[in-house]
Order: sequence, then structure tokens, then C-alpha cells
Amino acid sequence: MTDVDTRLANRILLGLLAGAVAGAATLVIGSFAPGVLEGARQFTALVLDPLGQVFLRMLFFVVIPLVFASLAMGIAQLERLGQLGPLAGRTFLLFFLNMGIAVALGLLVMNVVGPGENLAPEAQASLMEEYGGKAAEHVERRAGQPNMTPMTIVEMFMPRNLFGAFVGNGRETLGDVLPLILFAILVGAAALRLKSDRREKLRSGLEIVNDLMTGIVHFALALAPFAVPALIYSVIIKIGWDIVVALGLFVASCVVVMLLHLFGTMSIWVRLLAKRRVGEFWREMRPVLVTAFSTSSSAATLPTALAVARDQLKVSPPVAGFVLPLGTTMNMAGTALYEGCVVLFVAQVFGIDLSFAQQLTLLLLAVLSAVAVAAIPGGSLPLIAGLLASFGIPPEGIGIILGVDRILDMTRTMVNVGSDVVTTTVVDRYTKLSNPA
Repeated sequence: MTDVDTRLANRILLGLLAGAVAGAATLVIGSFAPGVLEGARQFTALVLDPLGQVFLRMLFFVVIPLVFASLAMGIAQLERLGQLGPLAGRTFLLFFLNMGIAVALGLLVMNVVGPGENLAPEAQASLMEEYGGKAAEHVERRAGQPNMTPMTIVEMFMPRNLFGAFVGNGRETLGDVLPLILFAILVGAAALRLKSDRREKLRSGLEIVNDLMTGIVHFALALAPFAVPALIYSVIIKIGWDIVVALGLFVASCVVVMLLHLFGTMSIWVRLLAKRRVGEFWREMRPVLVTAFSTSSSAATLPTALAVARDQLKVSPPVAGFVLPLGTTMNMAGTALYEGCVVLFVAQVFGIDLSFAQQLTLLLLAVLSAVAVAAIPGGSLPLIAGLLASFGIPPEGIGIILGVDRILDMTRTMVNVGSDVVTTTVVDRYTKLSNPA
């Protein structure tokens, strides 16, 4: 990491801490002077939220072209099409192994701690009353989704209108990236069949697009030391202490097990599988983790992750360009872990006992459903509602955790993105071993 990168990462981290401290101080003052807290929330809505959104939207601007250019270029840079199979095989194997370990850890902690068994009935009733309306919206969204059939899978990856699919039709979505990923893979694979001079022209064009998008990311990161504290401050004063205290054991359990997977399991992968120094690796990862935590979006963090993987971690461009865009959509370890924790927690709250066999089923379903989660804030909530219904648990029960979902969304996004980069470094090492220069 260069001196400039180090200074920027430190400024972003200090900004995050400053925003968190300022938010906590505002809540403390607001408990004695409610008018101060109300004024702070109005200031946040008028000034800080727009500043944070400018930062986020600059990152979202580049997601679609960057995913396409990175993935297509990653494949086009392979020497031959036959290399794609082993690369994809290693990637998907590590994706599902990563998510499976994460969910198993989450279920283990929820069984040992049992946070749902300690939630007071009055707290449950209060949370359901406050967030019942939002919960119903997520349940309705889930009910409106079609049942999974072979034709549904075809529609997910190959819609009739490719551009309409990933453009999206709502203000809060990035559209469906799966068709774009498949299209980019097909373009990259087809490029390997072109004559060498034409293939080089295509690679050069894709590299220019990638460099342009990276330039926009650098503009956004220059704003990050100011936008990140604004985002964190906004989240803290909107959540408040009451909800966090009521769900304190659940929140603490989720955060601990997520950090255990990220800095425990993934550190073992870094040392044993990627053969890298753990401390040095996580120092290089600071900008990625801070961006993921503050934005709550894997998609918004992808540009930073690509830049760090290529420039700081020295991952080969074909591997980084292939694994990271796929990981943004498919390698959702934090999300899968969280889904399992929420289902078990809500089951405990309602006094529903899930057997060992049911929890194994939950592990599998959490891994599979996490792949379909949109890489945006709150994207997992409708799928959690579906999982609750699958085990006979009232899906409206997600209303109990909605108040703290955003702060946990920040943590699980950090786990998602951190796991993506770790997986990329592991795939890169074994790709180099099987294809020595």
C-alpha cells in the first residue's frame, strides 16, 4: 500500500470512528434534551444523508460497466478456453465452502447463547408494533416472487430483455446482475476464439473501460473521509439505544460470530491456503472493509475491492476480474450466516424448536438463498421471510429484528466482501500453481 493509500485509509477509518462517537454522544445528549436529538435528525436528513448518497451513487454508477468489463476481460485474458473450467470450479467450491462454514458457526452460536429465549415478551410486543408494517411489506414482496422451477432459473440468468434486467425498475435496486454476469462470461469466452490481433483490441477496450471506472472510484474515495462519518452518524441516531438494548444479546451474538468468521476462518484461509501474512493482508484490506461497513452494499464496494486486489494484493487481473464480480452476487457468507441466525432467533422467540435435521436443512437453504440476495442494503429481508415460512415460523417475525437490521447489515456486508477478497487470493494462488509461468 502506498503512502497516499495508507493516509486515505487512515482518514476514512478515523472518519468512521468520529461519526460513531458523535452519534453516540448525540444519543446521550438527546436522552436529556429530546429537542437536540430531533434537531440532529433533521440536520441528518437535510445535509448528511444527501452527502452520503452522493458517495454511494458515485460507486453505484460504475457497478454495471465495471462488472461487465472486469469479468469479460478476466476471461479474455486467459490463454485458452480450457482454463475457464478449473478457474470456475475452484471459485464455486470455495464460495459454497465459505458460506457453509459461516452458517454452521452462526447456528452453533445461536444454539449455545439462545438470545431469543431471553427476549422479554413486552419487548417483543413493542418491536412488532413498531415494525410490523415494514415486516408486512417484506413478507408481501416475498410472496410475490415466483416458485423456483427450472424455467425460473432460466429467466433469472437469461431474460428476454438483457438490458432491462440489469437496469432495474425501482429507485432502490441495481436490477438483476445475474444476466449481466452470464453475458460477460459469454463475451469473454467468445473473445478467446477471436484472432489474436482482434482479441488484443477487445482486451484493450475493456481495460480502458475498467480504468475509467476505477478513476471514478478514486473520485468517490476522495469524498469518503467526509461521507463515511455522515453515513455512520445517520445510522446511529436513527436506530437509537432502546432497540439495540432490547435486542442486545442477539446483536452481540451476530456481530461476534460474523467477526469470528471474517477474522478467524478467513485468516486461516489467508495463511494456510493463500500462503500470505495475515497481519499484512488485513492492513491492505482496510479501505475495502471500511467501504463495505459504511455503505452496506457489496455492489458499491466492488470497485474498491477490485482496485485493492489488483494493486495492493497483486492478484492477477484475470482471477480478480473473474472471482470478485461473481463473489459480489454469489459469495454471501455474511448474509447466509445472518439468515440462519435470524431464523433460529425468531424460532426461539416464538417457542418453536428446530431439530438437528431441520437446522441442517436451514443451513443448506440459507446458503442457496443467499446467492439470490441483491447486493444492496436490506436485500436479504424478503428471503428471510420466506425461510421463516418454510419452517412454520410466522414470517412477520422479521419485524422483531428490523430495527437493528441496518447495523447488522453493515457488519455482514463487511464479511461478504472480505470473504470475496480472501477467496480471490486463494483462487489466485492455486491458479498460478496449476499454470506456472
